Amino acid sequence: MPVLTRLIPSPVVVDIRPGALDDLGCVLADERVSHSGKLAVAVSGGSGARLRERLAPSLPGASWYEVGGGTLDDAVRLAGAIKAGHYDAVVGLGGGKIIDCAKFAAARVGLPLVAVPTNLAHDGLCSPVATLDNDAGRGSYGVPNPIAVVIDLDVIREAPVRFVRAGIGDAVSNISAIADWELANRVKGEKIDGLAAAIARQAGEAVLRHPGGIGDTDFLQVLAEALVLSGIAMSVSGDSRPSSGACHEINHAFDLLYPRRAAAHGEQCGLGAAFAMYLRGAHEESAYMAEVLRRHGLPVLPEEIGFSTEEFVRAVEFAPQTRPGRYTILEHLDLTTDQIKDIYTDYVKAIGS
Repeated sequence: MPVLTRLIPSPVVVDIRPGALDDLGCVLADERVSHSGKLAVAVSGGSGARLRERLAPSLPGASWYEVGGGTLDDAVRLAGAIKAGHYDAVVGLGGGKIIDCAKFAAARVGLPLVAVPTNLAHDGLCSPVATLDNDAGRGSYGVPNPIAVVIDLDVIREAPVRFVRAGIGDAVSNISAIADWELANRVKGEKIDGLAAAIARQAGEAVLRHPGGIGDTDFLQVLAEALVLSGIAMSVSGDSRPSSGACHEINHAFDLLYPRRAAAHGEQCGLGAAFAMYLRGAHEESAYMAEVLRRHGLPVLPEEIGFSTEEFVRAVEFAPQTRPGRYTILEHLDLTTDQIKDIYTDYVKAIGS
């Protein structure tokens, strides 16, 4: 009998709405998540710690662990601390760094992870990847998907607006990433997972085409859902291909070349996506993407995040080295420094000031 369907790794609970945090205790009481109520809750010293007082009464069996940052060492220490606790699950409550630390620690000790993000800065909140700083700079580590994702849109509104904007850039960059995947399929014969591509593309398009702004609850709902879907798309494909192409290579180049000056992940990815769309000749799509990013207050020129034209050109030239083996428009064109400068000049003219 042939296998006619496949199992898709995804959370058993996804709760995205205003006030969702008030029902976190009920979600965690679900026997698929926790049988005994014994939970290890990882929080930051910022937003997560402020929410501890609010949530502690509804989580009487929880132990709370403050995580200092987003490094591999922080994640290993967290894993060591919770290892002997005989917990049912780990809860990551806070920003992306805390959730990534909790993801890694949960995987290391063999426990499921519940993601409770306090901002929407990027699609890592539901992805099978933990991005952590290490001695070599920054590394990506494979981990299981969260077993549950709870996003309270009231809490999201309280986060710095820049974090929401960054999430927009990361979601929209899916469109460029899928175009790179399709290019690799045509030129290199790389296999495309059609379901993963469809999920990631529609997530990006939903954010790109939505007429609302970051102050609208319905827009935040769509953005949060898009970021969750992006993570699930990566889990379906088994790698980051559905959400990572030339846009992310340019982002990684900024991080590696200018580690102390790099902007937010999503800001750099959005800029990288708009430029990558222009590189592949999709000039109208690039201009529209830049228009939407601008409407949401995101950068579309390197000068808007503190980089000169020369530094941006260097980042684009260096970008293919950040993901050896990945084929995108950057590897396809194999541009010289002068060619990148000329195309960037045309890009600036095309998107306007």
